[in-house]
Amino acid sequence: MFAKRRDALMQKMGARSLGVWFASPVRLRSRDTDHVYRASSDLLYLANCPEPEAVLILRPDADEERSILFVRPRDKEREIWMGRRLGPERAKEHYGVDAAYAIDELDTKITSYLLGCEKIYHQLGDSEANDRRVIEWKEGVKRQRRVGKVTPDHILDSRALTDEMRLFKDSAEMEHMRHAAKLTAEAHEMAMAMTRPGTYEYQIEAMMHYHFRKNGCLDFAYTPIVGGGANATILHYTENQDALKDGDLVLIDVGAEYQFYAADITRTYPVSGKFTDTQRRVYEIVLAALQAGIDACQPGNRFDDVHQAAVAVLTQGLVDLGVLEGDVQTLIEEEAYKPYYMHKTGHWLGLDVHDVGGYFEEDGSSRILQPGMVLTVEPGLYFNPDFHDVPEARPFADIGIRIEDDILITEDGHENLTAAAPKSVADVEAVANTKTLF
Repeated sequence: MFAKRRDALMQKMGARSLGVWFASPVRLRSRDTDHVYRASSDLLYLANCPEPEAVLILRPDADEERSILFVRPRDKEREIWMGRRLGPERAKEHYGVDAAYAIDELDTKITSYLLGCEKIYHQLGDSEANDRRVIEWKEGVKRQRRVGKVTPDHILDSRALTDEMRLFKDSAEMEHMRHAAKLTAEAHEMAMAMTRPGTYEYQIEAMMHYHFRKNGCLDFAYTPIVGGGANATILHYTENQDALKDGDLVLIDVGAEYQFYAADITRTYPVSGKFTDTQRRVYEIVLAALQAGIDACQPGNRFDDVHQAAVAVLTQGLVDLGVLEGDVQTLIEEEAYKPYYMHKTGHWLGLDVHDVGGYFEEDGSSRILQPGMVLTVEPGLYFNPDFHDVPEARPFADIGIRIEDDILITEDGHENLTAAAPKSVADVEAVANTKTLF
């Protein structure tokens, strides 16, 4: 699978080229403690290599050693303290590459790899240090031109190729994403069941993390959002420290990462187990907008069609609530809804929660949806009086509702990967009223 991806990429790179992909850096948390390491998504996609300090080289023209991985060498003393390393001796077979060497050999070997190449593919702008290193390689080999050798003239951004490849998920990726979605849907249902007045936001986060780790996920796919009451009106609220109050809603935007693939689900539900009439009115508008957006997820439709479908329902809903007044189409054109819905309706999903891939065609039009793409659909309404205080919106003050599903585009429509997470009013209230721990 990974070899096929590398072969497909080298076909796109073309003759007289070389590609280089660096591992993500280890990031300091505090003093001598590092953050939990998360590998480069491109390196995972091309070689399934999660190791720090690794570098992948691809050489389309080579007769041998077309794919080469440079990794940390074995070091008994370091391994006692920090964990086992494969080393180059085992990395070749483990990662399925043509050759593997110690990382300290890279600067020596790169010169011979660059001879005969006209262009280098590299993740430009991802790391200033890596950019400088690639430029130094390019400039350092130039002296070989004096003896008639061809050396690179251009450094190109490799993401122009890999982003488009990653946008279309293969069958293995789909299965990983289905599993991440399944575990995430289960965790959201468990959160609904355990919530009651007095529950702390961090307790819900902890329960969901437990469920993910128990079932083989190393971590969340992104920083969890668990916001009760007015906290739900903050789009990326991540403090998760407050106690939930009777009569409030709680918004949970949490996803698992399984085999490095993300799920991304948002659900909003009443802490008490039952929506108030006002909460229900707003919730049903957002739910209808979600369904309109999902219905627009069809091959041949455009990415922006999903957003426009949701915006139409939300704007009509704001008129029905008495928050906005006027012709719905005019209000949409004037973006009158934006004080209450200020973000887009979705994004690509995959190895990154906000995954790679262009949102526009070459002519500037919105991207045409095609089978294999995975996107989120996540409309919401947020009534934050600190941000926008008008008399018409005051009856809904501090209500924040977002509902989000993950959608795979198929040949004949779509597959909702996260449909199992309860979202109808009846289903949400039924689960939220069970009041079990988990």
